[in-house]
Amino acid sequence: MSADGDNRQETALVAPPRRRKRSDAIAAHIRDLISLRGLKPGDRIPQDWLSEEEMQASRGTVREAMKALETQGLIKTRTGPGGGAFVTALSGEQAMGLLSNLFLFNQPSIADIYALRKLLEPELVAALAGRLDARQVAALQATIRLYEKEPADAEEEFRQRLSELDFHSVLAGFAENRLLGFVCVFLHTLLRDMAVCRAIYATPNPRLRETALSYQVRLLRLLRDGEAETARSVMREHMEEAERYMLERAAIRPTPPGGAGR
Repeated sequence: MSADGDNRQETALVAPPRRRKRSDAIAAHIRDLISLRGLKPGDRIPQDWLSEEEMQASRGTVREAMKALETQGLIKTRTGPGGGAFVTALSGEQAMGLLSNLFLFNQPSIADIYALRKLLEPELVAALAGRLDARQVAALQATIRLYEKEPADAEEEFRQRLSELDFHSVLAGFAENRLLGFVCVFLHTLLRDMAVCRAIYATPNPRLRETALSYQVRLLRLLRDGEAETARSVMREHMEEAERYMLERAAIRPTPPGGAGR
């Protein structure tokens, strides 16, 4: 086991491709039709798309395909007058939840997460330098205000530690590259959810709040001033220091019962 409580299984996270069931192929075809025909959330899926003749499959197989799409959050069925199958949009929160479940029994290590954060977040902040409007700047300032003051107790300090991550998640939400923003927010979600990380956040450390506050105030100024290269450098330094702290704390703190690991 590594220093940060990594307790991964030997099984591969992603299995080799297997031959798709007929219902899976139909589900993929319906998904393609939704995209190609320009259907939007709330639109009804035409009944003739789902006929046995159109899909060249039994009614039971088509029903299984529709159930799979509903489980994925792409459609919702309604019964009664005006019922049918309707397109829905999977929210970012739902997607995060599904991905978190993927890693439930094969959790990444703190080092794994920071390997990506050190690559992605410096590029994220550089791309946003000089591009944020007043509303976006205010949203970032609001997260900082949550931990400007000394915490009254351990519980408030724990909430402040999570607010430090909120700064990064709000920033990622402004990314023009939506995939980059999504991956960054997902990494933050992993850090919030991993038991070893939550245990570290719950450990009092007044100096840490001041360090995070200093970095984020500097980053906010650089973002407003459009200093992309300096912002990239400061964010990389911030990620490297955060990683060192998390790994050091994980190395000296036993993993809580039933849990693994900002």
